[in-house]
Amino acid sequence: MKKRLSKSDIKDLNSTLENEFGLESFYSKKDIVELEDSTYILKNGQLHFFYHEQRLFPSLKLLLKQEFLKRIIVDMGAVRFVANGADIMRPGVTQADEDIKEDECVVIIEETHHKPLAVGISLYGGKELLAMNTGKVIRTIHYVGDAIWNHDE
Repeated sequence: MKKRLSKSDIKDLNSTLENEFGLESFYSKKDIVELEDSTYILKNGQLHFFYHEQRLFPSLKLLLKQEFLKRIIVDMGAVRFVANGADIMRPGVTQADEDIKEDECVVIIEETHHKPLAVGISLYGGKELLAMNTGKVIRTIHYVGDAIWNHDE
């Protein structure tokens, strides 16, 4: 069930987006912003953000248009695993923003075409992550081909 957000709801959402992702005035008061099933935030029918475990995350389709998250770049050997929803393991990471904080929302990018593959939560800070040799470093929340990706279709 869809519910159109009021101007005050949009103001609260903008405040959350600024605090979480540094996005200032992402939605205007004139935008048609809806909440679907208490989980998905849509603008003009397109999924922009979703709630997972009471936390807001951007959709990959939004990140294809406007990238605003810190990045983890994975090698081509990791792509098929990421595309199936696997968590990110340290050996597959080729680059990462050093200023990533533990528990921060990040986008996973493939190294050849620099396209977003997944959104996840960093289990370590950027410098610590890069210093590691093994282990799980990102918990994947949303990936290409999952239910959220296919939401608009």
